[in-house]
Amino acid sequence: MHKPREAIALVYDGDQAPTLTAKGEGDLAEQIIELAMAYEVPIYENAELASVLARLELGDQIPEALYRTIAEIIAFAWYLKGKRPDGFVEPEEEI
Repeated sequence: MHKPREAIALVYDGDQAPTLTAKGEGDLAEQIIELAMAYEVPIYENAELASVLARLELGDQIPEALYRTIAEIIAFAWYLKGKRPDGFVEPEEEI
């Protein structure tokens, strides 16, 4: 028997560590994903990471051990949406 699909949602305000705002498995996970898609929230699929984050309680900040992993995911999501952090300077292309 396979494990039900899990989904988590994080919010990141740029000042504090990302915070868990929603989590669920099975039908609830599907609803979280559908809502994210409806609001064009980037979705990153990684069952192992979702399983680790699902152990947190709602409102908990992500553990420090996951800062880099989550930062890379958020940075890539921002990049895909054309967002850049304040003060970001595009690197010059080499010829």
